[in-house]
Amino acid sequence: MPLDPDLVEAVREMDEHELRRLLMLARARLEARGVTLGTEAPRVRYREQLVRCGKQNCTRCPHGPYWYAYWNEDGARRSCYLGRLDADDVPGELSRKQGR
Repeated sequence: MPLDPDLVEAVREMDEHELRRLLMLARARLEARGVTLGTEAPRVRYREQLVRCGKQNCTRCPHGPYWYAYWNEDGARRSCYLGRLDADDVPGELSRKQGR
């Protein structure tokens, strides 16, 4: 399920103090659901991808670029659709591989 664009925009506009408070809230919500967080956060990689919509008559494919986050959790690879972002909004190690 993609993140609400208004939520993403609100997070972009937060200052450091607000971001730290959001992180504490998210951590507390996860722990309340029984998720145990280690001291080390998973290594997240970000990819910018072009996506084909699958419509036969589409003359504008591929669409994008769209950003996705990938990480390993409990032995499984997880991903999260981030949407259209400026390169400045994507932290850490960037992988600009374009794929399907």
